[in-house]
Amino acid sequence: MTSPRLLLLLVILTSLLISCHEDKTTTSPTHPNVIIILADDQGWGDLSIHGNKDINTPHIDQLALRGASFDRFYVQPVCSPTRAELLTGRYHLRSGVRSTSAGGERIDLDEQLISEVFHDNGYRTACFGKWHSGGQHPYHPNSRGFDRYYGFTSGHWGHYFSPPLDQNGTMVEGQGYLPDDLTDHALSFIKAKEDPFFVFLAYNTPHSPMQVPDEYWERHKDKVIKAAPDDSISQNHARAALSMVENLDHNVGRIMSQLEQEGQLESTIILYLTDNGPNGVRWNGNMKGRKGSTDEGGVRSPLFVNWKNHIAHGLRIPHIGSVIDIAPTLIDLCYLTPTKDISYDGSSLATLLLEQESVWPDRHIVHYWRDKLSVRTQQYKLDHNEALFDMISDPNQQMDISETNKPTLEYLLSLKDNWKKEVRTELPEEDLRKFPIGLKPNAWDHLPARDGISHGAIKRSNRYPNDSYFTNWTKTTDSITWDLDILEAGTYNVSLHYTADIDQVGSDLQLKIGDASLTFSMDEPHDPPLIGMDQDRVPRIESYVKDFKEVMVGQIKLSKNQDKAVLKALNIVGPSTIEINRISFLRV
Repeated sequence: MTSPRLLLLLVILTSLLISCHEDKTTTSPTHPNVIIILADDQGWGDLSIHGNKDINTPHIDQLALRGASFDRFYVQPVCSPTRAELLTGRYHLRSGVRSTSAGGERIDLDEQLISEVFHDNGYRTACFGKWHSGGQHPYHPNSRGFDRYYGFTSGHWGHYFSPPLDQNGTMVEGQGYLPDDLTDHALSFIKAKEDPFFVFLAYNTPHSPMQVPDEYWERHKDKVIKAAPDDSISQNHARAALSMVENLDHNVGRIMSQLEQEGQLESTIILYLTDNGPNGVRWNGNMKGRKGSTDEGGVRSPLFVNWKNHIAHGLRIPHIGSVIDIAPTLIDLCYLTPTKDISYDGSSLATLLLEQESVWPDRHIVHYWRDKLSVRTQQYKLDHNEALFDMISDPNQQMDISETNKPTLEYLLSLKDNWKKEVRTELPEEDLRKFPIGLKPNAWDHLPARDGISHGAIKRSNRYPNDSYFTNWTKTTDSITWDLDILEAGTYNVSLHYTADIDQVGSDLQLKIGDASLTFSMDEPHDPPLIGMDQDRVPRIESYVKDFKEVMVGQIKLSKNQDKAVLKALNIVGPSTIEINRISFLRV
């Protein structure tokens, strides 16, 4: 007969064995939820877990401590190429992405985005934040696999406090500080309890303009940032960037807290990364280069992957990885079936994350921007000047070993040449894609100043097209044009977002598209001030913005065709006529 003491001991041992088994071998849900969190212009070094003493990011740090982190993970040097590679799993040149504005940021329509794969596999899908992959349907997020969209489709935005935003194609007013607002919408979507879900939360910070609430700014405004130049602008830029990242950390904490409260951590994969190197001079692990550079500091990003009871706590992965790996990795982890036969440039990292692979083959990753190309292997880097560095012994790229290691140099040069022949040649020399309108009835297609061309004395409010507007319209011989691809014939409502002071009203304007024309008068003044200066922590380089007013100007009948929209002033009252932020079309 078993004694009571022995029986109790057996019960305790059995409970411990069951507990240990559950902690290590919990069965993976067939279709786990996924949240991708992407920061904008945050450097690898903008985290306390990476050794930055000037910042405190406990919530983002916990993603690494309670999950996996990649020692060497890479993105592209700027925003839209990284986004394209994240969404497609392929090098951005293959998908038509050649620039960050004026249409060059759009992902070709024959690409299958990871959002479309999730949607086709029964997921609820949502994108919140900076899209930067095309603004009109069928490039708009709602046409690329996302059931819900709330954010801005441009490359950057001009104001971060209650700005105008795109909500499923309709312009609405945001509520409060933009990263907080985006998080509010994401939390609402996640809480719906209709699993599984896929959320792409693409924050806009710490990209300029350098705006951040006082609560975060106060923590850093008097700090001396030793890694930044000693002048006040550089110091304040670094202070603002760190303040903005601490706000991101707060919002990551909000997301993790809700997932924990709702019991969703075990059924949700969370990824955290950034889209390029830091947008200013600040501490970045002493790496060479920053945003825009194909050197290590311009392309190295954190990648933290958290999945409670499925990915080991504190797992460090030394193998190099790339943003092109995310799509194939999620397909494997979530047991998704693509509806197209996709040839990914990336590799699935699932076996590394689940510790199922003991041997991982060496590989190379290519970074490309503005004809500057670098090649990275596990040990070596060939930079855009064809200097060679041993990144294990010389991680800061100080000693060119191309003369003393000819075999490696020749090997990486051959990889570079092969990539240019295979991938670079896929991008046409000229972007012939027009701006589409009319794909969806009762859905607005917005044509911002970013996508237009000015003629005569008309100019943009800033040399950077994103979030600019047209001004200095002084002559009737001047015009603004947009190259259109009218996808469906029909009657279209037309609206303008404009400003005009009292001396500018009374002008008659004409919109002409092919044989169709629409003439209207601008009779109502709307003369708001420029905004943003009071919230900027440092002077910006991009355009300031205004509270543009939308006015319906009439209807126009259009044929299915590729044509040019020409906006002209038939007469100008006063020294100039209206300023234009965008023209919009709605097929009725």
